Amino acid sequence: MDQPHVLMIPYPVQGHVIPLMELAQCLAKENIKITFVNTESTHHLIIDSLSGREILEDRIYLVSIPDGLESNDRNVPGKLTEAVYKVMPRKIVELIQEMNISEDEKITCVIADQSLGWAQEVAKNMGIRRAAFFPAAAASLVLGFRIPKLIDDGIIDNEGTPKQNQKFQFAPAMPIMSTLDFVWTRFQNMKMRKLIFDLMIQNSKAVKSADWLICNSTYDLEQGAFTLAPEIVPIGPLLPSTRLGNPAGHFWAEDSDCLKWLDQQPPCSVIYVAFGSLTVFNKLQFHELALALELTNRPFLWVMRPEYTNGATEAFPEGFLDRASTKGKLIGWAPQQKVLSHPSTACFLSHCGWNSTVESVSNGVPILCWPYFADQFINQSYICDIWKVGLQFEQDASGIITCEEIKNKMDQLLGDSNFKERALHLKELMMRSVRGGKSSKNLNDFIEWIKK
Repeated sequence: MDQPHVLMIPYPVQGHVIPLMELAQCLAKENIKITFVNTESTHHLIIDSLSGREILEDRIYLVSIPDGLESNDRNVPGKLTEAVYKVMPRKIVELIQEMNISEDEKITCVIADQSLGWAQEVAKNMGIRRAAFFPAAAASLVLGFRIPKLIDDGIIDNEGTPKQNQKFQFAPAMPIMSTLDFVWTRFQNMKMRKLIFDLMIQNSKAVKSADWLICNSTYDLEQGAFTLAPEIVPIGPLLPSTRLGNPAGHFWAEDSDCLKWLDQQPPCSVIYVAFGSLTVFNKLQFHELALALELTNRPFLWVMRPEYTNGATEAFPEGFLDRASTKGKLIGWAPQQKVLSHPSTACFLSHCGWNSTVESVSNGVPILCWPYFADQFINQSYICDIWKVGLQFEQDASGIITCEEIKNKMDQLLGDSNFKERALHLKELMMRSVRGGKSSKNLNDFIEWIKK
């Protein structure tokens, strides 16, 4: 056939765009043309973050569709969800119809985020081959698949509300899940909780019409999940380092100057602190975290966007910024994969998003877990209970993680070489998987299917 033309559609948030963009670059290297569709708001963020740098592979074309959002609406879950499920489907149909007018531009395959179940229906109705891409842990996808069984077993009701607090495993080597930590139950807004629950059911049904269901994970990380759901095909970890390229798809420009600062620190000494793009702390919790970093008396690199504290810079302990300048460095957004691969980095204090989790274990870096919402609690269980490459924090009676608790867990993690050894072992397994192993073979098979 002529050159394949793939339409790729991510869910328009940072953690979903980055891995799908990485897959796009892998496909483009194989002479596959990519049209990568973002909503207008995310498209402009990505373009601005690139700052004119030519780091995308040839044959990748970034386009945008209207999302109906005002600039301040992008981080409002309800507003974003409405745009994703009410505005995007119609605009995607129009885009495909426009492209298909020209035989040279005709879409031959759609690869859409698994959470966009409607995209599978759109492609099916238009007679286009289709694949669903899951950017998170396969265990989270298994959870969605098993919702009917959870209802039948009386663990949750038809609305997704747990009937009692309990912990369980779907299978050996899978995360220990708590009914309090299901993806939907971690949303505080009850309307949003019900919406996420219903969407997980709908998307799990819609994905069954896909020709492929691919996942940014590996057999070595999630053997239990892939055994339980063999229809999920792991092709990860999708990282720039495995293709000797540069990362793309970030919403904010990276501060690469921090790498020079890392060069000046002793080997395996720096605490890297980053909580992704959505985490927000209250003033008291932010204060405790800052105090803990100071108490450790270790160098630290802290990625801290204003949104973490709702812009409340007064949340810093008095004199902290002046004192921190001698031991630490604060930046707005980091070249995370380069930071995690740097020899000075000792551990990662993380929100446990799947991208961050995979990037950390791919570099043999132990993790201190501070999950915020959604699937991050499942990832925490992998890190602490299954892989044993990290530790989690305990809250006090008022729900705060104190500075003493943070410091103690840091000392425990960095004082026990077993965490580092297990992390390095995982790194070896993952690199083997993408360099001729199972993930590499699965990705090659997927690429050959696209080219047929």
